[in-house]
Formats: sequence, structure tokens, C-alpha cells
Amino acid sequence: MKLSSRRAFRLAAVVLGLGLCAGAFAEPAARFDFISHAPDSDAWWNTVKNGIKQADEDFNVQTDYRNPPNGDIADMVQLVNQAAARNYDGVVSTIADYDLLKSAFPKLKAKNIPFITANTGTEKQSADLGALLHVGQPEYLAGKEAGLRAKADGIKSFLCVNHYATNPLSFERCRGFADAVGADMKTSVLDAGTDPTGIEAKVSAFLRTHPNTQAVLTLGPTSADPTIRAVTKMGLAGKIWFATFDIDSDVAKAIKNGTIRFCTDQQPYLQGYIPIAMLAIMHKNHNTDVLQARGELEKNSKFMKRLQDYGLKPVYEARNISSGPGFITQQNISQVSALAGQYR
Repeated sequence: MKLSSRRAFRLAAVVLGLGLCAGAFAEPAARFDFISHAPDSDAWWNTVKNGIKQADEDFNVQTDYRNPPNGDIADMVQLVNQAAARNYDGVVSTIADYDLLKSAFPKLKAKNIPFITANTGTEKQSADLGALLHVGQPEYLAGKEAGLRAKADGIKSFLCVNHYATNPLSFERCRGFADAVGADMKTSVLDAGTDPTGIEAKVSAFLRTHPNTQAVLTLGPTSADPTIRAVTKMGLAGKIWFATFDIDSDVAKAIKNGTIRFCTDQQPYLQGYIPIAMLAIMHKNHNTDVLQARGELEKNSKFMKRLQDYGLKPVYEARNISSGPGFITQQNISQVSALAGQYR
């Protein structure tokens, strides 16, 4: 039977429409799990999540982001155990506490589930766990680099405001800074907790009782934002030497107005995007060669465009990829402030 041209056109449109719908709802090529130590309240991780989401779209994969809601690192062991039981195609995890987590990762290896470590943890710890690679910022180095800048300004004493003292590696930032300026880390660290009002009160109390403190170092926006308020109310804004790790809109404003000297930037977007992209490339090619996969990533036009659009610069090492440290100052704040909390 011969179809009329109009009927044939309608039938073709229906078939095309069905094809488009099928493409729109196509199954992801792989399913991954990203496990972090961060509590739900830590908004800094939104940038990491944005990186994960974009990698999912770019490489047609699906990633579950899971974390202990209250930031209890002990709960991460159960999350890793669950990842092994669910047979994910790949797993990304932070190493918030190596001694606590080292018993869980062999379950991933036993099921031949490839995994990458990101954010916290050292490169040695990552290798010892059997991870393919580590994507993150060497914490001691980042702290020391910040401290060397302080030393150049004559700083010899400081307060390290630690809002996540439950993470042992957080102290590496304080220790690196202390070593650089020649200060005693143990007497310089304040376990501030995560409550903004409590942080502001603790910082204010410390500075009142230790008036000779020359500098303040905060370890992220969770502690930086309340500390900005504390020094401002005390009339110390622009007078006390103040630096922080990581950026959000409040930190960006404080850099612009001179309250904060600089922000040490670990480029969290890369910590979300790169691990998922690497797992996706290796899954597609059935290839666990990290260097070959990294070569493909560096040639990927979508990835290169992200780097250009967001002003990001990963550092490629023999095996791992460093996302920091970089430094955001008054000289380059205008370039990144519009992206703070989203892609920077």
C-alpha cells in the first residue's frame, strides 16, 4: 500500500519523536558513587557537586553523591561497605580518616570496583589503599605556602580556626602554616565547631584574651564567614592579618575590601569533575591505565572548555592530579568572584 506524502511525513515525525524520547531517557553508560565526609550543612561542597553533575552530563554517566548527614566520619565506613555491596561501576571517596577507613576499601578491591580518592587524604594514603589516583590539594603544602606568605609579612603568631577538627588532615593546614612562621601549632589551633554563632563567639573571645595575636587563618567558608563578622565587630578588619582557605561570596567581598589578604584555593570543581570523568573514560575503554585515560581527558573538548570558562588549572603529576594550592588575591578576585560557590 502506498502512503500519501502527508501521511508518510506524519509517520516519520512520530518515529523521529520516539527516537528523540528514547535518546533523552537513555540509560547511563555507568553508575558511580561519590562518598564524602562533609555534613549536609557544609555549603562549600556545592561546588564539588556541580563538578560531579557536569561530568555526569558530559560523559553520560550517573553518580550518587552520599555523605554522613552530620559529618560523622565513622559513618563513612558503612557508606563504603554499601558501595561494594551495590556493585557500582566505580567509586570516589575522600580519605577523611585513613586509620578508620582503611579496613573498608579492600571490599571494593575484592569486587574489582575501581576507585579514586579525592579532596582529603595524602597521595601515599591513596596509593596504600589501592586507589587508581588521587585528585586533591596536598594539605600540609597548602598550609606552608600560605604561611610563607605570612612570614614575608612578618607574622610570627596566629590563630588557626578549625571548623572540622573531626578530620585529622585538617590540622595539616594549621601545621604547615605554623612551621612556616615558626609558631607552636598546638597553642594556635581553635576547635571552633560548625555553628556560625558559636564560631564568632569563640574567635572573639580568643582575640580578646590573646591581644598579641598577629594573624588569623580559617580553614574554609564555614569558619571564615563568622570570623569576618568577629574581626569586623572588634574593629580589627584590615588591621589583623587574615587569610583563609576556599572561597564563597562573603570571602570574595572580604578580599575585595581588604579584610582578608588572600584565599588559598583548592579548585573544588576539579575534585568533583576529574574523578568522575576519569572513571567514565576508563569504564568506556575497559582500561585501567591512568596515564592513557588522563591523556584522553586532556584532549576532551568539553573538559578543556570548562577549564577555560572557569579559569581552572589542574597540575598533572606522575600519577596524581593536584587541584591546588592556588591563591585568590585582590589582583585576581574580580575574575573568580562571579563564579564563587558555583565553579570556584
